[in-house]
Amino acid sequence: MKKIWNTSLSIKDVGREVTLYGWVSKKRNLGGLIFIDLRDRSGIIQLVLRPENEYYGLAESIKNEYVLKCSGKVFERESKNIALKTGDIEIEVSEMTILNTSKEIPFELKDDTTALEDLRLKYRYLDLRRNPIKEKIIIRSKIMNIIRNFLNDEGFIEVETPILCKSTPEGARDYLVPSRIFNGKFYALPQSPQIFKQLLMVGGIEKYYQIAKCFRDEDLRADRQPEFTQVDMEMSFVDEEDVRSITEKLIAKVFKEIKGQDISLPLETMPYDDAIKYYGSDKPDLRFGMNLNELKSIFNNTNIEFLKDSPYIDAIVVKNAADKYSRKDIDKLTDFVKTYKASGLIFLKYDHELTGSIAGKMSEEEKSNLISNLSLENNDLVLIISGEKNIVKTSLGALRCKLAKDLNLYEEDYHLLWVVDFPTFEWSEEENRFVACHHPFTSPKDSDVDKLLKDKENCYSKAYDIVINGYEAGGGSIRIHDAEVQKKMFEALELTPEDIITKFGFFNEALSYGTPPHGGLALGLDRLVMLLTNTDNIRDVIAFPKTASANDLMSDCPNEVSNTQLKELHLKIDK
Repeated sequence: MKKIWNTSLSIKDVGREVTLYGWVSKKRNLGGLIFIDLRDRSGIIQLVLRPENEYYGLAESIKNEYVLKCSGKVFERESKNIALKTGDIEIEVSEMTILNTSKEIPFELKDDTTALEDLRLKYRYLDLRRNPIKEKIIIRSKIMNIIRNFLNDEGFIEVETPILCKSTPEGARDYLVPSRIFNGKFYALPQSPQIFKQLLMVGGIEKYYQIAKCFRDEDLRADRQPEFTQVDMEMSFVDEEDVRSITEKLIAKVFKEIKGQDISLPLETMPYDDAIKYYGSDKPDLRFGMNLNELKSIFNNTNIEFLKDSPYIDAIVVKNAADKYSRKDIDKLTDFVKTYKASGLIFLKYDHELTGSIAGKMSEEEKSNLISNLSLENNDLVLIISGEKNIVKTSLGALRCKLAKDLNLYEEDYHLLWVVDFPTFEWSEEENRFVACHHPFTSPKDSDVDKLLKDKENCYSKAYDIVINGYEAGGGSIRIHDAEVQKKMFEALELTPEDIITKFGFFNEALSYGTPPHGGLALGLDRLVMLLTNTDNIRDVIAFPKTASANDLMSDCPNEVSNTQLKELHLKIDK
């Protein structure tokens, strides 16, 4: 059994006899000495064999990624390597065994590999040997342990909830699992443990947590996977501040132990409406300024035709950047905002006077008001979008973040905040109705309960998201614990009595048996690890991830199944 990690050895161990196990990272034959870099999970240590060594011939046959067992004595190196943790020492081999050979590796296992991601995902078990991936997986494990220890100390009970459960589609699409025993019926993989954790509160558990697998069949992006892990928490007899307090203390603990960074508590809070108004996003990145400015009042009486009837006209000011953007560069930014359905992008540059796409059409009053309201200085670039509110805010908010990245405007490494007071409902163009902004179990503000059926557009909820660097790192809410309010919520979502019974009958029944006030939150573990390891690709922090199109290139799935399996499940494939 392996007992020694490579990097546990140091200059203090000179003269010690050791037995090591690992992979050959590199071999160098200097025609008299053979040096082998032996790699294990902890790192690299140098082995040395001289011509008189009885294993010298064996060492000559060794290739990269062979698996070795080596014994020998620790010596101080003559030529030290400060780049290695073990760079002061080497092992003079007295015994060597090849435990396994290796085929030629399909890509070089360097930290800065140029191999395409698809190739690395196909051979993920090899990619895991590279430090950048391996270290992220190790940090992920450390974060999970910190979380468990913190929540255990706070009196939470870890409870596993079912993976095969009932399909209750009211959000993302479910992954469905056909039942062999019950012909024509299906299980669903959980989008979250939402209903179960609330039932645990009904059951008197009071404080629950779980590091849970969740599944959502939705369009993917760099920070999203079809199966993901969340740190799920639920508490009885709490209000919004209680949940936020315990969560930010947990986050602060993780930051301290992983990054050595102190997080100032309590975190700032920002109402949802302000986040949209000033940043164009419900997950604003506050590591830089460049707020959105509403300009509608400046152009109330404009002669510029396409601005006359625009309900919203917003701008961002890119300070001291006008000379950095040519017309060709502005055209690229225009193409970018069009992906967010913006009709176009107006630009103005200021250098004692305004120039740009609409400068010649603006009145002197409009120019003066714009310069004053935006506090313009020489070499400032003004970017304006007009149109419907959602398009203006979303496209300009995305442009704001793109410019910050392009120009490296970040003023700090991490900025955390709470976004609170979310709308209870949001309008779905696809379904042509109001749907739940978070989920149908989120409690409305006490003052807005009567608005659930009468004034959905102005109904707000006891919901909150924790945002880190422009990413939603977690979200939660106080739940509805009153069966009548829950019934009203279902009615507001246009669920028929039959729908309610079919989808949520058991849950509604549970609420009638003395349900305590309760609330909770779920942290996205994958996204949290991504942020703490300074990558923008969530696949880097998952041991065996899917591609952006939800394929597993390593095991080649999803894949076809046999007709026998389909027949057992009473299914046919419609081609």
